[in-house]
Parts: sequence; structure tokens; C-alpha cells
Amino acid sequence: MGEVLAKPKSDVLQGTLALLILKTLEHGAMHGYGITLHIQRVSSDVLRVEEGSLYPALHRMEQDGWITAEWGTSENNRRARYYRLTATGRKQLAEEEKNWARLTEAVASVLQFAQ
Repeated sequence: MGEVLAKPKSDVLQGTLALLILKTLEHGAMHGYGITLHIQRVSSDVLRVEEGSLYPALHRMEQDGWITAEWGTSENNRRARYYRLTATGRKQLAEEEKNWARLTEAVASVLQFAQ
């Protein structure tokens, strides 16, 4: 039997998280907790992003130049880092959306296959 040529699970999950974060920030700058709440609310509580996953992902994305961060004041008067998409991040979002569409089409094809 042949080897399945797919990304390792952690790569797929990281890519999916990056896509969700980039898409969320497309609507404007947000702090980390706001990003988490948005994803949870829009997904009807199906998707929950833990802090232990969110902040390392934000750090990686900032290092890659997809987002920038600056300190600001949150709605409840606390200091918070606000993340914003860069031009590179917008290009990456388009790429991630294409990759997601390819992946979901491939999975759907396998699930719908009937002999």
C-alpha cells in the first residue's frame, strides 16, 4: 500500500489556525482574546482556540511578516497587544484560502466516492 502524501497533523492544524486568525484579522485589528472570541462566536462554539495555541501562532505569524502588533488599551481598560494584517498577510490569506478549498474538495471527493 502506498504512502499518503499529506502534511503531518500538526502542520495541517497550524495551517488551519493561521487561516482562521488571518481571516479574523481581515476585519480589522484585534487583541488575542478578541480573536479567540470571534472564532468561537462565528463557529457557534464549535471552534475554540486555546491560549497555548493562539499566542505561539500569533508569534510565528508576526515573525513571518503576516501580521504586526502594537500595544493598545482594550475595552475594559487593560493593556493588550493588537494584531493587524500586513500586505504580506493579505497575500498569505488568499493562498491559505486556496489551499483550504483544495483540501476540502479532496476530502469531499473521497467521502462522496461510490463504486
